[in-house]
Amino acid sequence: MAKLGKRTTAAREAFAGKSNVTVEEAVSLIKANATAKFDETVEISLNLGIDPRHADQMVRGVIGLPNGTGKTVRVAVFARGAKAEEAQAAGADIVGAEDLMETVQGGTIDFDRCIATPDMMPIVGRLGKVLGPRNLMPNPKVGTVTMDVAQAVADAKGGQVQFKAEKAGVVHAGVGKASFDEAKLVENIRTFIGAVAAAKPSGAKGTYMKKIALSSTMGPGITLDVEAAVSQ
Repeated sequence: MAKLGKRTTAAREAFAGKSNVTVEEAVSLIKANATAKFDETVEISLNLGIDPRHADQMVRGVIGLPNGTGKTVRVAVFARGAKAEEAQAAGADIVGAEDLMETVQGGTIDFDRCIATPDMMPIVGRLGKVLGPRNLMPNPKVGTVTMDVAQAVADAKGGQVQFKAEKAGVVHAGVGKASFDEAKLVENIRTFIGAVAAAKPSGAKGTYMKKIALSSTMGPGITLDVEAAVSQ
């Protein structure tokens, strides 16, 4: 068994015996122990009482975090003509049509968010097996299939977060950086939890939010008091 480093050992000791804490307590602990040489991301994981294999139990959505994510988001836009120019002017990192499709098919996916105008979906649809598993497939439900590409690019770069339940009913996302002020992290976390709560599907039965955990990129996780986190 590999020997744990001093930083990891100290973090585990700080978190030992602590669970079902408030959002504020969790954020304070995480910030105090996020001591890596880079600005760690604060990550949230929600275990939901759903089975995403059923259409009426799928959870997905998009939310703009009030204080951003702290992450530089690279945005690709499938568009032609005036809409392609609009996307470029709005700050899109990659803009294209068939050429971009071929690039992605070739295995190069150098972006974090993918947006498309409706007329481009026959082309983008061919990339479903590539983009789908990475949660990059444009979807009108989350505003990434749209004619207003400028606004979509601005939203993506301004702290908007997409979420989608995985097979096990888990939703996870980055909700800020360890360098953020505690109050700003708390606000982001509560906003994200609220968005997932509001996205409760009609087919969900029993307890919807079963467990919520927070961690930093390199740190241990800590569970939140679900009832308190959802109600406040």
